[in-house]
Amino acid sequence: MVKLYGYPNSTCTRLVALICKEKNIPYELIHIDLTKGEQKNPAFTANQPFGQVPYIDDDGFILYESRAIARYLIKKHPNQGAHLIPSDPKSEALFEQAASIEAFNFTTFVTPIVVEKVFKPRRGLKPNEERVAELLGLLLPKLDAYDLILSKQKYLAGDSVTLADLSHLPYGTAFYGAGFHEAFDSRPHLARWWKDISNRPAWLAVKDGA
Repeated sequence: MVKLYGYPNSTCTRLVALICKEKNIPYELIHIDLTKGEQKNPAFTANQPFGQVPYIDDDGFILYESRAIARYLIKKHPNQGAHLIPSDPKSEALFEQAASIEAFNFTTFVTPIVVEKVFKPRRGLKPNEERVAELLGLLLPKLDAYDLILSKQKYLAGDSVTLADLSHLPYGTAFYGAGFHEAFDSRPHLARWWKDISNRPAWLAVKDGA
């Protein structure tokens, strides 16, 4: 069984748990308490030198970085659960294109907004509203492009869901719930896509904790 070393509510831990659920891969969550700084303990950094969650131990194979873990698990188990990375060269290229869109046109902007509006208040800190407004100004035109893409196809890489779509869920859910739902809901094709992916049973199973 895959051992997932992470914090139940962390965005990156939940991404890996999501892929395990989508692919019907049993996993055991090894709770690493970020509030106690356990990710910085020598026993943890021996396997994850950056002191960040998560990493996995798959029968002695150690891997960290949630995107790498997700790809590994999908490719290791191609014939079970959802087919989240295409194997046809053209379809795979479109998947890679969509994965880049997620990383550089969505997560680049959404993550620091979530840091300001969600993570900072949890620590009793005030968000930098000027920074949020700046980031939102950069993000919204990107979401217009999403709406255009999704007016022509069901998902970002075509008409089948892929890892590129699902990778939006952890930070996108935090963003949506932090008062920015109109950014999605006011764009009909984006809203349709978000409703689709955010209601997948695998996500609902880990949304509130891996």
